[in-house]
Amino acid sequence: MLEANLADRQVVQYVIRRFGIHAKHKLGQNFLIRPDVVAAIAEAAELGEHVPVMEIGAGIGTLTQALAETGADVTAFELDKSLERVLSHTLEHYKNIHIIYEDVLKADLKTILGDKDWRCAANLPYYITTPILLSLIQSDLPISLFVFMMQKEVADRILAKPGSKDYGALTIAVNFDCVAERVLDIPPSAFIPRPQVTSTVLKIRRREKPAVEVKDRKLFFSLVKMGFGQRRKVFTNAMKSGGIPADWIPEILEKADIDGKRRGETFSMEEYARLADAWYDKIHE
Repeated sequence: MLEANLADRQVVQYVIRRFGIHAKHKLGQNFLIRPDVVAAIAEAAELGEHVPVMEIGAGIGTLTQALAETGADVTAFELDKSLERVLSHTLEHYKNIHIIYEDVLKADLKTILGDKDWRCAANLPYYITTPILLSLIQSDLPISLFVFMMQKEVADRILAKPGSKDYGALTIAVNFDCVAERVLDIPPSAFIPRPQVTSTVLKIRRREKPAVEVKDRKLFFSLVKMGFGQRRKVFTNAMKSGGIPADWIPEILEKADIDGKRRGETFSMEEYARLADAWYDKIHE
């Protein structure tokens, strides 16, 4: 049994030596060695006694421990089954932790989560940040708050404003259903081994209703894909390439009060919503 702080550098180094752990690059494994960062993630998740929280990527139990220390009921997913022998040692003391050795994207989360109001906290493998994030926030799973560590570059894209270089489809996909805020940036020196990029912790809260009302969500995101899939094209041409009949386009743009000579990367969510509703009306007239 180990009851030391699993975010302490010396403790992490001890666990690595004791179990002969080698960080697996293909799984995006880097081990945190900053207790203050782990504490900040747990605090941002707004946990308390028996609040259910799902963790993605337990690793050696660093964040798992911090979540459990709040009194929350922790369900952690870990893809690397070789870490089971480590976690059974590092987290042996905790009775409020349940670890599932499975890919979270393949798990039956509806059954596992039930109907409680969940939080989700994760030090995500950077190569799979976007698919996991979008899969969860676009689902109807009962998760109201996400606290994710991710590559700063991805966080900047989520927080970007229209017209900026980082603004894109990911910005809209996240902010349509959620409100995101930066908790802190983390230097490479906070990890073993050191990654080559700065990391960021984001707090992402699910909205009670979408940021903009649209008549057809699929049409809305189809337009977003057109706008950002061909960023350098004026939007009139992007709509043509996206399969919208050429003779419909002037009417859709006029009804939405949008200048088709603009590029899609300059449009706000509200403008995409007007375009989507005008397209919907044209389809159903």
